[in-house]
Amino acid sequence: MLRKTLSLLGLLLLCCLISTVEARAHARAKSKATHMKYKDETEPIEERIRDLMSQMTLAEKIGQMVQLDRTSATRDIMRDYAIGSVLSGGGSVPKPQATAEEWIDMVNDFQNGSLSSRLAIPMMYGIDAVHGNNNIYKATVFPHNIALGATRDPDLVKRIGAATALEVRATGINYVFAPCVAVCRDPRWGRCFESYSEDPSIVEQMTDIIPGLQGDLPADWPKGAPYVAGKNKVAACAKHFVGDGGTTEGINENNTVVDWNGLLNIHMKGYIQAVEKGVSTIMVSYSSWNSVKMHANRKLITDYLKNTLNFTGFVISDWQGVDRITNPPHANFTYSVLSGVNAGIDMFMLPFNHSEFIDTLTGLINNNFVPVSRIDDAVTRILRVKFTMGLFENPMADKSFVPYLGSQAHRDLAREAVRKSLVLLKNGENADGPMLPLPKYAPKILVAGTHANNLGYQCGGWTITWQGLGGNNNSVGTTILNGITTAVDLATEVVYDEDPDMDFVKSENFSYAIVVIGEPPYAETQGDSMNLTMAEPGPYTLTKVCASVRCVVVLVSGRPVTFEPWMHQVDALVAAWLPGTEGQGVADVLFGDYGFTGKLPRTWFRTTDQLPMNVGDAKYDPLFPLGFGLTTEPVNAS
Repeated sequence: MLRKTLSLLGLLLLCCLISTVEARAHARAKSKATHMKYKDETEPIEERIRDLMSQMTLAEKIGQMVQLDRTSATRDIMRDYAIGSVLSGGGSVPKPQATAEEWIDMVNDFQNGSLSSRLAIPMMYGIDAVHGNNNIYKATVFPHNIALGATRDPDLVKRIGAATALEVRATGINYVFAPCVAVCRDPRWGRCFESYSEDPSIVEQMTDIIPGLQGDLPADWPKGAPYVAGKNKVAACAKHFVGDGGTTEGINENNTVVDWNGLLNIHMKGYIQAVEKGVSTIMVSYSSWNSVKMHANRKLITDYLKNTLNFTGFVISDWQGVDRITNPPHANFTYSVLSGVNAGIDMFMLPFNHSEFIDTLTGLINNNFVPVSRIDDAVTRILRVKFTMGLFENPMADKSFVPYLGSQAHRDLAREAVRKSLVLLKNGENADGPMLPLPKYAPKILVAGTHANNLGYQCGGWTITWQGLGGNNNSVGTTILNGITTAVDLATEVVYDEDPDMDFVKSENFSYAIVVIGEPPYAETQGDSMNLTMAEPGPYTLTKVCASVRCVVVLVSGRPVTFEPWMHQVDALVAAWLPGTEGQGVADVLFGDYGFTGKLPRTWFRTTDQLPMNVGDAKYDPLFPLGFGLTTEPVNAS
């Protein structure tokens, strides 16, 4: 009996021992499953990348290489295809005049889809915040890049970058397709206003916007590695790699014909600086270099950008960029995908046909046209940016940044930028003395012109919509007319007539007139122009007004325009570029609260027959040279 009892006890002890061992093994397995390295923020980023990559299927990797427009994305698509990124193309909004909170809700809905995927890899949301968060109603719209180039003030541009990052975060977005570091060599190009200057050294200086957007690099940060400082910063994107500003006759998406030294010394300098400042991503240009499409140029994307400059962020295509490798676009999508992937593009702004891209690339890999190592390189780079951004720790947008959208501090900064960007090209004839600054007190003054009371015109393209809009109901800000009315003495009568009759001008005994004219809004190819004329009836308005009363003409344009035929008619001439929402900045300088300090960021031609004409050319006979700009001292006018 005793022996039988002992045997039962031994059996029970053995069972307990086995159960304990199994429980501990199960607990260890469960702990390993729930404590994956890639989810542990204490692990080094490269270790987290390796751990996550080791668990990803080929389909999940390819999904990370896809960027879809918001109109083609759903929570289910984000989950089922492990989509890497979503974007808003120009004017792609949740609804017209959507609030910041509505933007956040939309972004978070897509993110919830990503987080419900097998590995819960968060997505990035990108937007063209090229002069502030310019797609968003009530956002601060800063002057376009050509105006910022006129300031020659890198610190100002850095502060604009920081303000833009906050306004982008205010809408739940964490990735911006900015800055454009193109060197526009021909103002006939419809994107010239997106370029800081024809002078690559000025473009280099303006890359200080990158640490504004992303944060200052730590002293020991690896060279070429992407960097984003925290939740109040965004991932930036230097674009469009490379040579987009040098195309023949300034035709958008055309061919840039220049030798290797010219490419390096003119068009590449902005990218070298961007990489040194930790830019997270770089976008490829639609254009060609010596007839080789940039989206298919392995020599420049992989051999130079990645291997020579040691850029370790990711390379993204432009909108349907791989489609345009062929002419007509999308004529041979398999060839386009093969060329783009093997050239070194990592993420593809498709932005609609994700399933076609995924099926095509999967077939190319399975048939050994694209090595898996190329896919692993692309996804490693994408994940590096996401881990650096802190997306795995903070994937969801919150509403704590909402008050920054269109804040007074940011509008004050934009107003400062307007003041510093104005270039005074003429200020009275020698016999008459200077016309500017204008007296704030005068019995009666005239304000005329198509652009005097038009917020949309002064913001230009890439504002609310891709091409921009006219009128005062699409953005919130101050028109130049509003600024003038506020600046003058209360006793001064301001008469506004967009296109007054000459007899009226002569009969009203105006003390002086301010005529605000220029270009209508445009973007990209729609802005290409062979004659660079002002919008009608601008020149006619100028002639009628300036023939009857002393006048200052304020040009609102994205580039120099043909003006020599009217120079003798005007008493003063100001280049105001595309100043954005804070038109009060124009009045600040016209009336002497601040002096004129801006310098031309590009050569102002006499006739379009001279184009292209850039500083340093053997034949250089401009109306105004690069760097020209008269100055005035501030006065306490009353």
